[in-house]
Parts: sequence; structure tokens; C-alpha cells
Amino acid sequence: MNSGLDRFEWIGLARPTSGWHGRLHGKALTGYFKFGLVWLPAVLIAGLGTWMLVSGYASKPAEGEPVIAAVTDPAPPAGDPAIKPVAFNPATSEAITPEQATPLDGLKISSQSWRRGGFGSKALITFTLRNSNNYAVRDIEISCAFARRDGSHLTDRSRLIPDIVNMKSRKTFARLHVGFVNVNASGAKCSLVTATRI
Repeated sequence: MNSGLDRFEWIGLARPTSGWHGRLHGKALTGYFKFGLVWLPAVLIAGLGTWMLVSGYASKPAEGEPVIAAVTDPAPPAGDPAIKPVAFNPATSEAITPEQATPLDGLKISSQSWRRGGFGSKALITFTLRNSNNYAVRDIEISCAFARRDGSHLTDRSRLIPDIVNMKSRKTFARLHVGFVNVNASGAKCSLVTATRI
């Protein structure tokens, strides 16, 4: 009674054992095993570190370490005679100075528009800056908010303009590249962020 399995050959598992074919095949397998054994500890350490960060294990204090907590004194009762009210003395108090005007107070964008450039990925802004200050300004930073057609916010881009805008004057910047935008952007609104007085 013969099952006939002796006629099948195990081609994929057979390996040459003689000649240079056998030595080459043995070296290739040894190289694969050495390569795998070198990277295995590194992958295990990286996986363990990621697990500790994700699970919050690293943020918990050790069992033997003391926990430091901030202790505050309770507020004294309202009728405590030891607390004396402090009176305002204009001679000893600090002088309150009014806020000084910033360069942005007299600087504004009077008109603006935008279009696409560079195969539709670049935002090119055209706008006019009006400086009503008694001094010139430079290093003007603008921020442009881009929105979708339905009005929902999409992205922000900002740009620093190193040009000078003279006092009591206006200057137009045509097709200023402020950055790359999403193809879904259909509207833009630019505003001033900072400026430097000259």
C-alpha cells in the first residue's frame, strides 16, 4: 500500500548542498538572520517607548518618589482685625501713563484683492496701505485668512514686507506672493499684524 507521496518534490524547501550554490545560499540565509537580529532590539525599544508615551506611563510618578503639591494659605476671615485697609496715596503711587500710539494705529489697508498664480497654488494679494501717522513705517507684517466658498475658514498665511511707507501717504503692493493655498480657497481677508516706526 503506497500513498504515492514519494513522487512529489519539495522544490521551494530544497536547497543545494554542494558546490558554490550551497555556500552562496547559506551565506544569504545567514545574512538575513544577522540583519534581522540587529534591527530587532531597536524596533522593540522604539515600540516600548511609543507605548509608554501613548499610555501615559512616563508621566506618572514612581511609587517611591514624593509627590510635590502646592500649598496655599487660606484667606483670613472678613472681620479679622489684624488686616488693615490700604488707602490710596497719590504721592507714593506709580504714575499711570496713557498708552502710546503704535504704528498700527495710523496704518490701514484701504483696498485689497487676491488671485491665484503658479498653476493655482500661489496666493497673490494686491492691496493699498494708507499711513496717516506723522512718521514712516517699515517691516509691515500682514496676515491673510483664506476661506472656502461656504465661508468656513481654510488656512492662514502671513508675510513680512520690508518696504517703507512714508508718512501721510499710501502705497500699493501688486500681486504680492503671501504663500501657497489650498485649491478650495475662494476668498481672502488680509489684516495688519505689526509694523516698525522709522
